[in-house]
Amino acid sequence: MFHVEHQTYTMTDYKNSKLVVDSTNTKPGSAGWRSPSNLAIIKYWGKYGIQLPKNPSISFTLKNAYTETWLEYKAKTGNYNQIDLNFLFQNQPNEAFRTKVLGFLNSIVEVFPFLKQLEWTIQTRNSFPHSAGIASSASAMSALALCLCSVEKQFFGTLHSQDEFYQKASYIARLGSGSACRSVYPKLAVWGETGAIPEASNLYAIPYTSAHHVFHSFHDDILLISRKEKSVSSRAGHGLMDGNIYADSRYIQAKQRMTEINGILQRGDIEAFGRIAESEAMTLHALMMASNPPYILIQPNTITAIEKVQDFRNTQKIPLYFSLDAGPNLHLLYPDSEKEPVKKFIREELAPLCENNQWIEDEAGEGPEQL
Repeated sequence: MFHVEHQTYTMTDYKNSKLVVDSTNTKPGSAGWRSPSNLAIIKYWGKYGIQLPKNPSISFTLKNAYTETWLEYKAKTGNYNQIDLNFLFQNQPNEAFRTKVLGFLNSIVEVFPFLKQLEWTIQTRNSFPHSAGIASSASAMSALALCLCSVEKQFFGTLHSQDEFYQKASYIARLGSGSACRSVYPKLAVWGETGAIPEASNLYAIPYTSAHHVFHSFHDDILLISRKEKSVSSRAGHGLMDGNIYADSRYIQAKQRMTEINGILQRGDIEAFGRIAESEAMTLHALMMASNPPYILIQPNTITAIEKVQDFRNTQKIPLYFSLDAGPNLHLLYPDSEKEPVKKFIREELAPLCENNQWIEDEAGEGPEQL
């Protein structure tokens, strides 16, 4: 272990020039984390600066949609001016992902100077299709951030408290993918400054612990309408908000809805929660259609599934609601007390709308798990 004297980080950068190792005398090691995706109820869409949100957001942390990442390191003998990275996704080299991750690692060298001192191998896999509108970058970047913080802790004995560890992991995850900062916490998480929750920050997420217990066991089953990669990435979609004529009105709306959802979650008002969740999903995709150039990610079967969900809710009087991420795949939100009739409805009516009849049974989860 390499010891560094205690440093009080400024909450603006976490830069620490003392996190360096004796690279010629480092034994091979690794860190592994399983980190979940998350589903934003109040959507983050639009950013400024270095991955800072134009509006606050709140999300469910999922359980079964996750990324597993192993970060392995060993000594290297030269060329300390660059990061040496081997990258495997689902046990196969993936140059596009390697390039993206390498760019991210280079952007945080001042946070983790030891990145250039060692040779790294990342092995990662998803439990769900990547780039299809389930937040794969959220699970992937949060898993990697957690691994990096674990390696720091191994080398230097820093990040002593759990709160300190997860806050730094959330901060680092945000730099890779904004929504990733929420995935490091269980059940529900908030990111972005809001008067409704004074301790919330633009720099990292915080756990949301005030929700009524009915939301702690909420289900989020995901209809895999399409497993294909999206035609427009979320990163590009955020960029298009800069010229969107409705952007400013959207940010005002999102801030108002954060205040609303805070009270709704505390009261356990499922109907009001569902109304906001559905409206937020529709707003997100309306913003895409109003971008320049405009684009559409939902598909005909997405619309058909939405209509079936609304009809089921109206006729059966069962609180089943939908949400969407930036893609065509529909998230179905409902309390645990209704799981039997809802899952029967999914199997009989909605699964045939999915690619190869596939859907993911998911629910609010306990957050990341160290492997």
